Amino acid sequence: MEYGKHLNTKKLLVFLSIFVILFVIIFASALLTSKAKNSKQKKAESNNKGQSEVVSKNETQEENVVSNEVATNTSENENNQVENDTTSKNETKPENENTQKPSGSSSSSTSGKKLPVSNPDSIQLCKQAQSGDEKNIYLTFDDGPSPNITPQVLKVLKQYDVPATFFVLGSRVELYPELVKQEYNEGHYIANHGYSHKYSSIYSSEQAVIDEYNTTETAIQNALGIPEYHSYLFRFPGGSSGGTYHNLKQSAKSKLESMGIASTNWNCLTGDAEAVGRTKDQLLSRLYETAEGWTSLVVLMHDANDKQATVDALPEIIEHYKNEGYTFKNYYDIFQ
Repeated sequence: MEYGKHLNTKKLLVFLSIFVILFVIIFASALLTSKAKNSKQKKAESNNKGQSEVVSKNETQEENVVSNEVATNTSENENNQVENDTTSKNETKPENENTQKPSGSSSSSTSGKKLPVSNPDSIQLCKQAQSGDEKNIYLTFDDGPSPNITPQVLKVLKQYDVPATFFVLGSRVELYPELVKQEYNEGHYIANHGYSHKYSSIYSSEQAVIDEYNTTETAIQNALGIPEYHSYLFRFPGGSSGGTYHNLKQSAKSKLESMGIASTNWNCLTGDAEAVGRTKDQLLSRLYETAEGWTSLVVLMHDANDKQATVDALPEIIEHYKNEGYTFKNYYDIFQ
């Protein structure tokens, strides 16, 4: 009798042991699955947080660099205009000799070129460009055009036969309309980055954002000599979220979307606007670091006049992602 009781107790202990072991295995498996599921999401949140911190930290620095460059070039243009006016008074020349064609006039060089087409799905498609599972890459350049860097960028893009998207500033478009026309004629997408890049101005109100968008659209149309050109695409200076003006940006973004205008940020960057004097190797390292974990890439770069390192890094960026099997796209793939 005691032996049977001892045997039953032993069986009960064995059963309980097996039950505990199975419970531990099931719990551990569920925990590992949960961690794997949330890993990519945490990385995305970390990247976005890092970009927001960079935006907030560098708002004033980036704004001052662009504003000073615009002011310098404007001053140079004014001085050149005075010299030209003085020269014209003392020389007799044919009326049109050495005179630039008015930026608003039509040009046969742009006839038959591709015009963006409004797309009701553009807002969602722009989001997918950053989060898709296909190996696509969008090279984007902000804050141009500039007379030193933009021609070099265009030369590299032409050499490798890859498209890009230029988020131009209206104030720069008015200074260098021929560079905008060259970007367009070579098949690149001309998108809108606002007029002034002065945060205290563009983010003074929701209407100020809309006004800067519209003013820049007009500048692009005049530069191209194509009144019917509309980009339908805006990139907020500093990005559409984060920073001092986050709430204002969100309300302006909603207003633009109600007008059929999409906005886009980026999911990786070279960091060429994060600090002065970055080297080519530093830009490449920053890009590969921030691109990790993403499949479809929207790369943030700049073609302002102090971005020589961006030009130097561009061939290696293109070669790297070509070797990785990426397809190079611009926003014509959405607005067509």
